[in-house]
Amino acid sequence: MIPVFEPVISEDEIEEVVAALRRGEISGSFGETLPAFEQGFAEYVGCKYGVAVNSGSSALQLAVAAAGIGRGDEVLVSASTNIASALAAYHNGAVTVPVDSEPVTWNMDVDLLEELISPRTKAIMPVHLYGHPVDMDAVMEIAAKHNLVVIEDCAESHGATVRGRMTGSFGHMACFSFYSNKVITTGEGGMITTNDPALAERLRSLRNLGFGEPRFYHEIPAFNFRMPGFVAALGLAQFRKIDKIIDEKRRVAQTYNRLLADVPGLQTPAELDWAKNVYWMYAITIDPEKFGATRDELATSLWENKIQTRTFFCPMNQQPFLRAQEGYRDLPCPVADRIWETGLYLPSTWTLDGATIGMICEKIRDARNGN
Repeated sequence: MIPVFEPVISEDEIEEVVAALRRGEISGSFGETLPAFEQGFAEYVGCKYGVAVNSGSSALQLAVAAAGIGRGDEVLVSASTNIASALAAYHNGAVTVPVDSEPVTWNMDVDLLEELISPRTKAIMPVHLYGHPVDMDAVMEIAAKHNLVVIEDCAESHGATVRGRMTGSFGHMACFSFYSNKVITTGEGGMITTNDPALAERLRSLRNLGFGEPRFYHEIPAFNFRMPGFVAALGLAQFRKIDKIIDEKRRVAQTYNRLLADVPGLQTPAELDWAKNVYWMYAITIDPEKFGATRDELATSLWENKIQTRTFFCPMNQQPFLRAQEGYRDLPCPVADRIWETGLYLPSTWTLDGATIGMICEKIRDARNGN
């Protein structure tokens, strides 16, 4: 079976983790590795501060809490995204307002934002879907006009750029995931980047139970979202390879692009002229009439040939628990609905060779011809 993604862990990562364990870096409170990972990654993104946590989901939840967003507030969120984006608002008592996708990059349609802003809106959470960035210059302009917090969801966009500037450096806060299938991995783990020293201090307190003076006196209801030092050691070792990994992910995508360019009915990933796409996953959508098979028929055919695929995300406007939440706004998201029904992503491990990609593309052609 060719998996959708397989993490690549080498001996140098293992050696770094073992060395951290031998130094006693078991928790997230001691050692030099964690702050080194935070500082190095923040500088790479273009921010002053990095706050490492135990998952990308925790990063999002922490960022919403640090922004003071709570019950009854609204957060504008990309409709097509992993549920973690909406959960961050939900678990802080806020309401997710789904913003439909635009049809080229499948990202949040920035042109819809202003008409969705209400007196209860407190933040915008753009998600850089599958590695292609949202136009953050436009988002920040709207946010400034309406005095809104911007929390970038960069779980899938490590190294992606908008007009040469890294995703994660635009918003008041930005949240990265280091889950096993992300651009770089710590197995589980995440990071929040920011240029605001007060937010960085609040994030560090919130992730660590909100200890006060005296130590066991707590003025804020905080969380235990620490990243252990030995986990940071894996992240630091992976981080040293990030440019190579991104180059290889782009090679994989460009190979797919070349081999699938003449297949009718497939929409392959975009890369707009102002953007650098890091192709976290190589995602496509299928027009059944032009392609000759549905998305599900293609997925079944590929599975029978030992090729794993994964569908796009079920959009936020269709999620039952969000729709049942008090204050939910029932908004149409036709583009997000369509790509949920027609989209899938193909094997995207950055070590895939050209022959393997070629075989996958041939099996896609076979599915179109009914073979």
